[in-house]
Parts: sequence; C-alpha cells; structure tokens
Amino acid sequence: MTVAVTGASGQLGRLVVEALLLTDTPVVAIVRNRASAAKLAERGVDVRQATYDDPRLLDKALTGVQRLLLVSGSDFGVRVGQHVNVIRAAERAHLELLAYTSIPNAHRNQMVMAQDHKATEAALADANVPHTFLRNGWYWENYIPNLARAVETGVMYGAAREGRVSGAARADLAEAAATVLTTEGHAGRVYELGGDAVTYAGLAAAMSDAAGKPVRYEDLPPKDFTAALERAGVPTGFAQVLTDADLRIAEDALFIDSGDLAGLIGHPATPAVEVFRAALDRQ
Repeated sequence: MTVAVTGASGQLGRLVVEALLLTDTPVVAIVRNRASAAKLAERGVDVRQATYDDPRLLDKALTGVQRLLLVSGSDFGVRVGQHVNVIRAAERAHLELLAYTSIPNAHRNQMVMAQDHKATEAALADANVPHTFLRNGWYWENYIPNLARAVETGVMYGAAREGRVSGAARADLAEAAATVLTTEGHAGRVYELGGDAVTYAGLAAAMSDAAGKPVRYEDLPPKDFTAALERAGVPTGFAQVLTDADLRIAEDALFIDSGDLAGLIGHPATPAVEVFRAALDRQ
C-alpha cells in the first residue's frame, strides 16, 4: 500500500510524512516545488511535483497510490475549487481512501475560515471515493508568533472572552493522520481532533509557566483587537479573519470533547505549555 500526502513540504504535511516513515509505509510526497522536499528525497521518499490547480499533474502524482491525505490549501477564496480538483483526481485514480484536513465542527462552524472546509466536505460527501474527515483543532503553534511579545509585555491579547479552544500540537495531529492512512476502518468517519480545552486565560497561564514569567490575558473589543493585529503587521483582511475566529471561539466553535485524538494516537495530546516551552527553548 502506497500513501500520498499533498503539501508534503509544509508544516503539517512534512510531519505526516515523518510519521508515515516510522511505519515503513511507502510514501509519495506531493509538493509544488521539488526543491522544498530535497531532504525527503535524500531519504528515499518518492517526491512528485503537482499543484492543486493542475489536474494533469495531479493524475500523474497519484499513479500507483492507494490512499491520500489532502492537506487543505491556503489560497483563501479559490481553495474549494483546488480541493475539488484533487477529489476528482482521486476518483480517477480509484483511491481506496482520501482523508481531508478540515476544521472542528465544520458542519456548523460559523468562522469565516471554516466555510471553505464546509464546502470541501460537501464535495467529498458527493464524491465517488471513500473518505475521512480529519477535523483538526487549532494548532497550539498558531500562538507561537505572539509568544515572545506576550512574554516580554506580560500580556496576551485576544477577543475570545471565555471561549474554550481544544487545541493540539501539529505533531499529534500528524500522528493521527498517519494512523488513519495506515490502518483500517476509517472510511466514512468524522474525527473531531483536539486536546484538552482551555480558555485564552488558560493559554496565557501556559505561556507564563513555559517562560517562568507572568503573562495575563486581556480581552479586547473586536475593533481594538483588529487594530492591534494591524499594528503588529498583520494585513487588514487577515486581521479581520483572525478577529472573526476569536469571536467564534468565544462561542466555543473550536471546543472538542470527542476524545478522538487520544484514541487515534494512543496517548494524551501534548498540552500547550509543552509546545510553548519548546518554542522558547529554540529562541
């Protein structure tokens, strides 16, 4: 059985490839640029070049593949069409399983960034290919870009009020994906994947524990949070998307209590404090 991973040179995709290699499963790493996966090629990984926009290259990349992880694209506004291109290629290749990295509670999640996932899940539901939805929780790593500033100033800003985030380390989510791709019984399943739920106040406490310095959470009105993100260099459009995400977090849009992640990986999910501590150690 050969397993392919799209976006294999990205932050999640590379970790999934690493997890698959530990299982001695033949892996195809699908990337936009071969140079980005040179180190994987040196280790014997079959690196194939394709983009979500090119059906011909996708067909070629899936030759001899039985199972595929479709890592969701990052091109907001056009990625649903890109995902559908991959789904159609999977149908033509007669794959036995396509797993898709989605977002928690995609069927009812009102986040702006959730809508592409919802549309992709709908396309997969209508497709002629067995599939699995991996509804990945927020990466704890999402908060690392602001970690140093929060530790330095003693304040973590947000607009999520007391909403709960069931986040997870990327490595744990990659391990879960590898499990689904290399074991049986996952077709038709929907996995809500997250670790222990924490509020933003809890995340600030995790930052404090990791740094050994006090960090508190300060909740801002939405407009003020958007402005703060813009002052930090975030483009206006994306700052608005991030503010929307926090407002939905306040409604528990990213709260998960399924236990699916621990069940797939066979151990407790990595807590945020460990991810933050590792990030600070690297600085």
